[in-house]
Amino acid sequence: MPIWNPRIERMPRTELEQLQLERLQATVNRVWESVPFYRRRFEELGLMPEHIRSLEDLRLLPLTVKEDLRSGYPYDLFALPLREVVRIHASSGATGLPTVVGYTRNDLRNWSELVARVLSAGGATKEDVIQISFSYGLLTDAFGFHQGAEEIGASVIPVSAGAPEQQIKMMRDFRTTALAGTPANALRIAEALEELRVPRSSLHLRWGMFGSAPWPESVRARIESLLGISATDNYAISEVMGPGVSGECEEHKSGLHINEDHFLCEVVDPDSGEVLPPGETGELVITTLTKEAIPILRYRTRDLTSVDVRPCPCGRTLARMARVFSRTDDMLIIGGVKVFPAQIEHVLMQVEGVEPDYRLIVDQVGGMERVEVQVEVPAALLTGDVGRLLRVQNLLRERLQNDLGLSAEVKLVESRKIGPVEHPSQRIVDRRRTEGGERRGTE
Repeated sequence: MPIWNPRIERMPRTELEQLQLERLQATVNRVWESVPFYRRRFEELGLMPEHIRSLEDLRLLPLTVKEDLRSGYPYDLFALPLREVVRIHASSGATGLPTVVGYTRNDLRNWSELVARVLSAGGATKEDVIQISFSYGLLTDAFGFHQGAEEIGASVIPVSAGAPEQQIKMMRDFRTTALAGTPANALRIAEALEELRVPRSSLHLRWGMFGSAPWPESVRARIESLLGISATDNYAISEVMGPGVSGECEEHKSGLHINEDHFLCEVVDPDSGEVLPPGETGELVITTLTKEAIPILRYRTRDLTSVDVRPCPCGRTLARMARVFSRTDDMLIIGGVKVFPAQIEHVLMQVEGVEPDYRLIVDQVGGMERVEVQVEVPAALLTGDVGRLLRVQNLLRERLQNDLGLSAEVKLVESRKIGPVEHPSQRIVDRRRTEGGERRGTE
């Protein structure tokens, strides 16, 4: 696959690190001069911009968390007057005040360049017709992919997150070759094809660029099989940019290439905040190196990953981050056992006949914790041999106990009763947390 910006994406590591240091020092000076929030944090730490002499000194800088952005709602963390900000995006604010981010004209130019890189890595070219199925609005995903697709010269269909039937009609009529959206939406489209008896041969799809939520390899395999495409993962986080932070190359899919000339990434221990060496799994922390409107220092993403600095066989020298399957705030503690949704997913996928969708329900009954895992299986299994049904059920129960230490009742339900979700946390119903048994989720 062609590399969009070979000069940067194949840059020798020594040159890249020098560029990072120069941009880091410029960013630190900018926030010291223009963002009172960071100036206060620096003063509390006894830190001055001139103390940042090497990339190792990054760890001296203060960490930034989501609550800092919320406390500065809407514009307190902006480094420029509003008259120089030409675009504003924000998070949903589903669990509190939204986090607001701004973009200058130069920020938008950089954003288009970065998304062009990840789209090109995923296989897209100027010959493609790219259908954007992210929702257009204050969130960053749709606009990010849209402008990146225009940057590479592709034809763009901004269909937004419509019903699967509408998506399929547009694909057939407009000869869509690439789909950008959430993995859950792609699954709904794929399943609708089967329900509507639309032959896959009537589509022209070749590529899928998905993101906005963690999705396991089992879901990738299902999407690729049902839609007949090559599906790549892309990492986006609105607080630092949106789409364009990193993306997989279609040839290898062995980690997401980080656009390190614009983002300096660390992996830290979620509890201590100490920086971990390459290859170890921890919480991703991102520092922006070129953002003008709202530069961010050491933002704690809450996403768990690891970083590999070895060059990829595709020719890119940019570091790669492992696909994000879990977040620090996804963790459940059940009977003293720490459990992540991705671990449950991994166990379920080892059992033949089990489908990717499940739900975990945790309740408190008579002072005891009760756990039920609802798992989708084909209708034929539910209506067929009872002995086989019980064997699958018992095997799942044993695997959860032996692999995770999780004692749970397993309930098998018919396919599509649970359905795909936008985020793994939506699979968790923790009735211990609220009297009304509200679903546990994250923004």
